Amino acid sequence: MVSRNERAKTERTEVVMAKSPRPYRPLPQGAVRSRPRAKHKRRWLLTTLLALPVLWLGYRSIGNALAQPQAILVLGGAPEREDFAAEFAQQHPNLPIWISSGSNVEYTEDVFATAGIDFQRLHIDRAAVDTVTNFTTLVDELKARNIRSVYLITSDYHMRRAKTIGEIVFGSRGIYFQSVSVPSTRHEEPVQKAVRDGARALLWVTTGYTGSTLSHHLGDR
Repeated sequence: MVSRNERAKTERTEVVMAKSPRPYRPLPQGAVRSRPRAKHKRRWLLTTLLALPVLWLGYRSIGNALAQPQAILVLGGAPEREDFAAEFAQQHPNLPIWISSGSNVEYTEDVFATAGIDFQRLHIDRAAVDTVTNFTTLVDELKARNIRSVYLITSDYHMRRAKTIGEIVFGSRGIYFQSVSVPSTRHEEPVQKAVRDGARALLWVTTGYTGSTLSHHLGDR
């Protein structure tokens, strides 16, 4: 004969099975379902992945502010950047200067000669073809010279893109920078350019390829 307690237990099991979309399988005594733990683990992993870029940028911001620049880097693309850099170099007479694919060599040398800058301080590099390669063509040379921080000079409208690339390319070699904007009357570049070239910088860090061929076809430095 079925006892009253056993009949009640059977009825409760049947009710649960009727409401559940899947067959109800009671867990063995002492067992614990693992689904909440797995969900918590995924949430923790997602939080960690989102926090890492924030922590990295915070670390870089502190380093950029504290590191004393040991050189001046001028990104080519507009003659006024070299004009500004020549005056800036007068205020920092002990720092070497790198010009990355700027104006023609005669113009660059004339600007710095007029400012009284010793040519032994001047390094004119013509390897770069766009903003990403302004950084990738020089970062290892700066690293080899044990330069850990630079003044980064470019136009104000161009600075957001330059800083995005610099954080990735220079950051991959432990080099910091302090940005120095050249005033202009142009509007700031659209954020899409910074995102695109940031992606290209990440591509270079991981593969050594800059995507400069595509940038050349688009006609955009």
